[in-house]
Amino acid sequence: MPGLKYDVVEVKFKGGRKEYYRNVHQLDLTTGDYVVVEMQSGFHIGAVSLQGELVRIQVKKRGVKINDDTKVIHRIATPKDLERHDQSILRDLPALYRSREIIRELKLNMKLSDVEFQSDNTKATFYYSSEERVDFRELIKMLASEFKARIEMRQISLRQEAGRLGGIGSCGRELCCSTWLTDFKNIATSAARYQNLSLNPAKLSGQCGRLKCCLNYELDTYMDALRDIPTIEKPLETQKGRAYLQKTDIFRKLMWFGYGTESTWYPLPIERVLEIAELNKKGVVPESFDVLTPIGEKESPTAAALNSDLQKLDAKYATRSAKKKKKKSKGAGDKVLKPAPNGKAQ
Repeated sequence: MPGLKYDVVEVKFKGGRKEYYRNVHQLDLTTGDYVVVEMQSGFHIGAVSLQGELVRIQVKKRGVKINDDTKVIHRIATPKDLERHDQSILRDLPALYRSREIIRELKLNMKLSDVEFQSDNTKATFYYSSEERVDFRELIKMLASEFKARIEMRQISLRQEAGRLGGIGSCGRELCCSTWLTDFKNIATSAARYQNLSLNPAKLSGQCGRLKCCLNYELDTYMDALRDIPTIEKPLETQKGRAYLQKTDIFRKLMWFGYGTESTWYPLPIERVLEIAELNKKGVVPESFDVLTPIGEKESPTAAALNSDLQKLDAKYATRSAKKKKKKSKGAGDKVLKPAPNGKAQ
């Protein structure tokens, strides 16, 4: 009926494992409450991690089928239930060490990473990883007689193993897979190439030995920015030589080119790169990155422009010579003979 609260609750267990249970008893739950849930045999205790309409979205996203066979939540954990749960947790580490000794004795090629006892101590789940098929029938017999519980062997991937063990990543924070990341997506080396990262396996790999999950976090942003970046299939031709693409600044829309004989890189905006590439397609080789007009196609100056400077010099020197002539003629006219008092010319 509309208006009723979605009765499926997400419960989180050790190692980040999450499962969905029906709240058929309509318990008043709060995120973080410890609840006793139904298992195939016995019961287990986990913490409520999500409820309400958000669980409906997660169920639809993961394709989980909810029906009458879905396990239910019995009750909110009591102090006595929590005490038994703590006692079962204390058995995990000693059982892990002892199980590894047994595996070495049997010379099995497998890596045991974690052990989880059910809260009622009737079942123990052993998480392991291996690159080949392992025959652990004898191992199960020895573990069952050792721990007096039903044994389940569960093979996990290297990413899941890193999530269960935990650790600190290269970013300085706790691993995403051990805190909040539960869905592992496929990660390709192309994600590093799109982000202009160095293809160094030591830097791109996480503690699990696989490519880091965080390579996908910003990939969509880079893919959107790369739509405006042209694909350069061959070097750009200029009068100076062939310029090869060295790197691309995706967000600043700059492409750096360098000549084969030089170590200097020249930043070019995308528009200029497209212009030069279009000229090269037409068989035109520009003078440089800044001057797109070829040397042979520059406009030659006219004869009038070439002679204009000569005419200015001629006019300048003609004016100077005229001034000198005037000065000379004026000096000669000032020298006049004056008669002396006795009538003789001086």
